[in-house]
Amino acid sequence: MFEAMTDVVPSFFAWLNQGPLTLTIFLHTIIILPMFWIYKQEKARLESES
Repeated sequence: MFEAMTDVVPSFFAWLNQGPLTLTIFLHTIIILPMFWIYKQEKARLESES
C-alpha cells in the first residue's frame, strides 16, 4: 500500500496519491466514520425530544 516517497517535496497530497487504498482509508476516516457518530447523536436527540 505504501511505497517510498519519490517526490522532491513530500507533502500531504503526495502521500494521498501513493496508492488507491490510501485515499480510500483517508476518506473513510475523515468523512464516513464521523457520519455514523453524527447519526447516532441525532437519533438519540430526536428520541429524547419525543
